Amino acid sequence: MAFDNGIIDLRSDTVTRPTPEMRRAMYEAEVGDDFWGDDHTVKRLEEKAAQLFNREAALLVLSGTIGNILSIFTQSKSGQEIIIESRSHLWRCEATHLSTVSRVTVQLVSGDRGIMDPDKLRSYIRGNELEEPRTALVAVETSHNGAGGTILPPKNIAAISSFAKSNKLAFHIDGARIFNATVELGIKPAEYISDATSVMFSLSKGLCCPQCSMIVGSKDFIEEARRKRLTLGGHLRQGGFLAAPGIIALDTMIDRLKEDNDHARYLAETLSAEGLAELDLTSVQTNIIRGDFRPICRNPKELTEFLAKKGVLVWIGDDSGMRLVTHYWINRDDIEKLLSALREYAQR
Repeated sequence: MAFDNGIIDLRSDTVTRPTPEMRRAMYEAEVGDDFWGDDHTVKRLEEKAAQLFNREAALLVLSGTIGNILSIFTQSKSGQEIIIESRSHLWRCEATHLSTVSRVTVQLVSGDRGIMDPDKLRSYIRGNELEEPRTALVAVETSHNGAGGTILPPKNIAAISSFAKSNKLAFHIDGARIFNATVELGIKPAEYISDATSVMFSLSKGLCCPQCSMIVGSKDFIEEARRKRLTLGGHLRQGGFLAAPGIIALDTMIDRLKEDNDHARYLAETLSAEGLAELDLTSVQTNIIRGDFRPICRNPKELTEFLAKKGVLVWIGDDSGMRLVTHYWINRDDIEKLLSALREYAQR
């Protein structure tokens, strides 16, 4: 399907653009001032998100990072500690806010493809000794970007949820791409998250909204997070313009994410079978492919520029490592064009 300019962009699902229906909804959105609580479009979106996850309330935020910040900032105190997986987005790409905003220390746990062993988490809890920080929260990520889009099994989430509850810890799920996981598992979001005290999910990735994420949780948690959102930059004012496409996304875009997962699987299998890339097929569980182009790549910059001239944008690191991400604006024909370009490059 590509974009209107013919560009096929596989760098991330953050490059998605709103559908025509979303653009119309933004134009026609009923808006008010969110500070006064009279933006009814925002209210409808927040109610819909809360119902989807069977939680009391939800809050619209400008980004997934802000959603994660608010979830940790609200459920921990300065000087406390949180437990997170060592390759999680929270650590790899957002670590500065842990020290500068929430002012917490971190216990990193090495997981198997992003999956932490709940039986071993007890040893990471601290606070019994006077010189130790008190553990306040445990966080997981699903699907797990750093591990290649892997899905945390429902049993694992339930076990970590039970662990957190029995140890009086908050439990946060960074679910930026959680719907890619739930559609692949064939379960409802509310069933998947167990007793998590907070969940963040993105509207601006596979769901195609131009901006924003959501956090869901108890009424008390969301009320406090709303206050802390003001600390981080204020209210959304006429947030209905951003909430309107979110309503369409939750109504119409979740189930179709299975197509993105299937496209990623097909692409990964073809890359591997034809020796165009090295990758672990067992890690390709949603819409993300991680691996490297070493079998064909003589120079990462050269390959990137070659593909760009063919109208295909990909991310390739200096070591030929790559991440390819499928989304609404990528169809089977686009994937075939990428494969054709890679074959041509390999034969040069």
